Amino acid sequence: MSKPAYRALDVRPLFERGDEPFAVIRKFVDALRANEGLVLITLFLPSPLIEILQNEGFKARPERRSDGSWQTCFTHGNQ
Repeated sequence: MSKPAYRALDVRPLFERGDEPFAVIRKFVDALRANEGLVLITLFLPSPLIEILQNEGFKARPERRSDGSWQTCFTHGNQ
């Protein structure tokens, strides 16, 4: 199986405006193709989202960035 192509989504501006980003993330995830993954950038570790997407068959690899934000790579479980 080939490596997934990652699409990035930075939701920090949504949080900074006080907006709830879940609907944006959900739409983005639902639009992923079979060989695509998501790189999500957030202000904090997105534990609830990780759990939701893991229940849908995604693997999550969160990493703390040098600026204090989090980058979480999500791939379909079969990738």
